[in-house]
Amino acid sequence: MVKVEIVEEKDEQQNSPYASTSSSRTGSTDSLSSVESDASVDESLFDRVAALVDIVPPSTRHSISSKVSKTASAVKKTGKVVGNLVWIVTTSALLVVLPLALVLEDDAKLAAHEREMLEQQQGAQMLAGGPSIPDPQQPPRGVVPPGF
Repeated sequence: MVKVEIVEEKDEQQNSPYASTSSSRTGSTDSLSSVESDASVDESLFDRVAALVDIVPPSTRHSISSKVSKTASAVKKTGKVVGNLVWIVTTSALLVVLPLALVLEDDAKLAAHEREMLEQQQGAQMLAGGPSIPDPQQPPRGVVPPGF
């Protein structure tokens, strides 16, 4: 058998907001509303919203929960598909388009170099007094020094 006994400590009662100088247990110097307002200062907005859960009926809570869960899963799947598509496009570009672009750039450089060489040959022929228009019957020769 357990015996319950109320132990009153003098120091603890003086620090309590409910402590009173009278010997009655119902007397209080502070009102309950002032004590509650001090405790609610640390309460966040999330805590207040979480306390309102009982106001919303369970069927509505379940409906909202299922809609949020379906939306979250759809966003997750869409993000995964978009990520995979971006990966495919970037790797394809690196493996196919980049080498093709480099080859086309080299080809353009080679064509520009050939054009420059042809212009140099034509300029040398004009200085040498040769025909300004190349003869289509005669095959093109390399650079001929003057006097030959």
